[in-house]
Amino acid sequence: MKETIIYSFKGLYRDDFRVKGYEFGSGEKSVCILGSMRGNEYQQIYSCSLLVKKLKKLEVEAKIKDGHTLMVIPCCNPYSVNIKKRFWSIDNTDINRMFPGYDKGETTQRIAAGIFEKIKDYKYGIQFASFYMPGHFVPQIRMMKTGNENVELAKKFGLPFVVLHNPRPFDTTTLNYNWQIWETDAFSIYTSSTEKIDKISARQGVNAILTFLAKEGIIEYQGFAGFSSKVVESDKFISIRANVAGILDPMVKAGDNVMQGQVLAYIIDPYTAEIIQTITATTDAVVAFEYDSPMAYKNTALFKLIPGGW
Repeated sequence: MKETIIYSFKGLYRDDFRVKGYEFGSGEKSVCILGSMRGNEYQQIYSCSLLVKKLKKLEVEAKIKDGHTLMVIPCCNPYSVNIKKRFWSIDNTDINRMFPGYDKGETTQRIAAGIFEKIKDYKYGIQFASFYMPGHFVPQIRMMKTGNENVELAKKFGLPFVVLHNPRPFDTTTLNYNWQIWETDAFSIYTSSTEKIDKISARQGVNAILTFLAKEGIIEYQGFAGFSSKVVESDKFISIRANVAGILDPMVKAGDNVMQGQVLAYIIDPYTAEIIQTITATTDAVVAFEYDSPMAYKNTALFKLIPGGW
């Protein structure tokens, strides 16, 4: 294992900004795995740390095949992690909305450019990603539909779902999209949480990557073979929203099978404890996303359902 600085700049009033990477093997740039780009993505950092530990062991055991270089970058935004702020601390911009970056632009544009310059030539690109709302996901692989996506490759991770997403205008500045434009096979892995560590789903995400690498002949690894992935278009997800604001009392979790009419949650009046809305499933489905906050606000997407079952 070789530790390297992917990108850095001098800090005026604090320690220098450094993005560290951990390199394994030697040869062609086979795969780059990237973790947190936002200051609250603790699960993503943790997942990468488990991967670094496992790849270090595999390298010592000579189980990384000759001719392959693997790079793991656990965190691209240590400044924001240190102050518990999701986006860039000064101007509230998002590094994952700045790719491919601009080396003479604003700070986050420069960070994106510096990182992308080092990772754009890998054959495979994998990002531990997070959702914009607090909540729990059923583990899944997401891919942008750019015309360069490879669904059969995505199935090799062995996660329950492969989700295809039609990019909106602001998605064209994400890492996943730009990796694909630069002809990298790019995948986003969603484990079950973001701000809280979920060890089980983190290990599932790491196992999925190791399984994929083994199937592609990059490493020797025998783990849980995983699922036969179901391919779903993101616009087929059914959003279940709150009609009123109040305290959220969920009855189901991400990954649960639910039946049409089944109670998913109650919204309770915060002053009187009376039930003011009963939220039910509109069809037989799998709960793909569960909102995680004690308070539900009007029109908030509390659940996202994938029609059908496991």
